[in-house]
Amino acid sequence: QVQLVESGGGLVQPGGSLRLSCVASGVIFGIGRMGWYRQAPGQERELVATIGSGGTTNYADSVKGRITISRDNAKKTVTLQMNSLKAEDTAVYYCNAVIVTSRYATLEFWGQGTLVTVSS
Repeated sequence: QVQLVESGGGLVQPGGSLRLSCVASGVIFGIGRMGWYRQAPGQERELVATIGSGGTTNYADSVKGRITISRDNAKKTVTLQMNSLKAEDTAVYYCNAVIVTSRYATLEFWGQGTLVTVSS
């Protein structure tokens, strides 16, 4: 059974920084796209950033220049470095990954979410 486990959320003041990490575990033959999404109260889940297996990145316009996504394929981790945080970044952040679980199966997985609160 594949699991994605996030860590690093918490309370931070506006302008501060946080680093979110997500590690994949279980029977994994390979990992494709990895990413982070977020969902604020009363809103739909939205893309924050994704990174392909070769390192190609994609960011939401609202976070460009403030947030950096990276991955370590050997450690099966994806990291989100968030700087210059704003109140509107407050949300539950979810890790996402496309994982090859067998010769015949490639599935999309989600973590349980980690809460980021930006407030003074």
